[in-house]
Amino acid sequence: MTTIIDKIAWIHIENGQVLCARSNGKDMYYLPGGKRETGETDEETLVREIEEEISVQIKTDTVSYFGTFEAEAHGKAEGITVKMTCYIADYEGTLTPASEIEELSWLSYKDRDRVSVVTQIIFDQLHEKNLLS
Repeated sequence: MTTIIDKIAWIHIENGQVLCARSNGKDMYYLPGGKRETGETDEETLVREIEEEISVQIKTDTVSYFGTFEAEAHGKAEGITVKMTCYIADYEGTLTPASEIEELSWLSYKDRDRVSVVTQIIFDQLHEKNLLS
């Protein structure tokens, strides 16, 4: 039986690089975001998680769906899959690590080996669309 971890993620690109986060004590980067709470919509999850993790406010009128991606969950037991639904949106505020986030980093396609498997798939899509250098 496969267990699916349902996550919402924010794709924010500047100058051909995408904003990624690394949690305390972890070695891999991932797109900022997280798991939905009971009853939350994708947008509500996105807004809450981004404010909790990186201290900025998503401009809800700019949220647009990018895609949904699945892969084996990094650092979890075999058979656990992560499903990441990704959105692009503008924000207000200053990007600052908070909560469990130790570091924010701007990564390009050459950094693909520094991110989780599902994020690698997303990097491939961004690169194919000429959004990631």
